[in-house]
Amino acid sequence: DAVTAVSGSGPAYFFLLMELLIDAAVQMGLERQLAERLVRQTALGAARLVAETERTPQALRISVTSPGGTTEAALARLAEGGLGPLMTEAVERATERSRELGRRWSTPSAG
Repeated sequence: DAVTAVSGSGPAYFFLLMELLIDAAVQMGLERQLAERLVRQTALGAARLVAETERTPQALRISVTSPGGTTEAALARLAEGGLGPLMTEAVERATERSRELGRRWSTPSAG
């Protein structure tokens, strides 16, 4: 059930983050087409980097976060907004739902 919550539902989490990043870029004045292209390439580059290195996502995040810089400011705001606990709660909810669905399919029907 946890595998379903992380791996089965996981792509949607990344797609939502991409959607939100595109929308934010448009709100900051970028044209939507450019924002979409930037976000696609950024996601692709990040995925390739994590796939092609032995470094953990945490180590990679730290390596691209300059003290006092723009990334640090953005990450601090995400932490203030509770992104970490919210992600945990989302995965918990997906895990619970997977269990519910599993029970539904494993219970013999009465008819």
